[in-house]
Amino acid sequence: MKKRFLLILSFLLVFKFPTFAQEAIFRAQQITSPEIHEDQSVTFRLFAPDANAVQITGDFLPTVKMETQMGTVDGPGKADLTKVENGVWEFKSQNLSPELYNYSFIIDGFSTTDPSNPFLIRDVASVTNIFIIGGGQADYFKTKDIPHGTVSRRWYDSPGLEMDRRITIYTPPGYETSSKKYPVLYLLHGAGGDEEAWISLGRTAQIMDILIHQGKAKPMIVVMPNGNVIQDAAPGEGSLNFYKPVFMAPKTMDGTSEANFMDIIKFVESNYRVHADKSNRAIAGLSMGGFHTMHISRYYPDTFDYMGLFSAAIMPREDATNKVYTDIDGTLKTQMDNGYKLYWIAIGKTDFLFEANKEYRAKLDSMKMPYEYVESEGGHIWRNWRVYLTQFVPMLF
Repeated sequence: MKKRFLLILSFLLVFKFPTFAQEAIFRAQQITSPEIHEDQSVTFRLFAPDANAVQITGDFLPTVKMETQMGTVDGPGKADLTKVENGVWEFKSQNLSPELYNYSFIIDGFSTTDPSNPFLIRDVASVTNIFIIGGGQADYFKTKDIPHGTVSRRWYDSPGLEMDRRITIYTPPGYETSSKKYPVLYLLHGAGGDEEAWISLGRTAQIMDILIHQGKAKPMIVVMPNGNVIQDAAPGEGSLNFYKPVFMAPKTMDGTSEANFMDIIKFVESNYRVHADKSNRAIAGLSMGGFHTMHISRYYPDTFDYMGLFSAAIMPREDATNKVYTDIDGTLKTQMDNGYKLYWIAIGKTDFLFEANKEYRAKLDSMKMPYEYVESEGGHIWRNWRVYLTQFVPMLF
């Protein structure tokens, strides 16, 4: 009886009240946004019949200067949509270069995502839509019909932090059916990130699958931990359940993460088939993760043969008193004297950390500590960090 009632109701909505039915269907199904054209321009559409003004903001638009708690940084610009017909607003971009882009709408001052695009990413507490213009570097960010690795979320015991913690681990294609041992890259996120950041915003699995398939990188395990020591997992995934992520969690960059990093290595080397030696360990990270990379690798100066500092925050805060930050020059010298195969530093020319990295390189130069340096365009953005990962990984092992 209930099914019959619903069938009759649907019939009445469509044939008795066609305007209502058409609007509901149109709103839910008929808008294509974003629509990527052959010339690589993109049309964005939004159904907002009662809106007075609609804008789009995204990293495909010219950047603007923004004041943040990190200082003045480059941020995405804005553009106006035009109201066309049936309550739909449109904006067509210029021809775009290959890249993974993000965007959102602003309706009468209210920011929101695109309801016609179900593909979203979270960066700290901001959620935006994404799309890819293929070709060139951007092809590393697409899922392709090639052998795939496995992405798992594991829980490990951290005695030093007195909790079980969640970690994301990529194992290369064929790991499950092989008896081989593999090298390991420990890949660290920036402030406000967590164990989901590199796999989501960084497209790590797609990049690794393609580099390995192309023979440009050796098969390896990639370990992506959570550097926020007060969390057992990313917001919404741990015992604190649902809460708003913050940019700088308590105890961030105070030495606790670095001091307890060996808990992660011990878990990996006890639970995965890996070569447990210095020549088969690499560590890299972006921003805060670059900070952690620099300090972990010198605090444990005979542990890693490969280090990657991507747009790294460098020196500790003046109020940091953890023993990890004592004798920085001495531990760097020990790290250098122990020998390593690659110390790789990369940063964008307009990154707000550019001068700090310049000063750090001057320190290394004065010590005659070898490193390789890459300077790119752009600022403190995922667009750079994804590229740095594709450049760094082929140099490992």
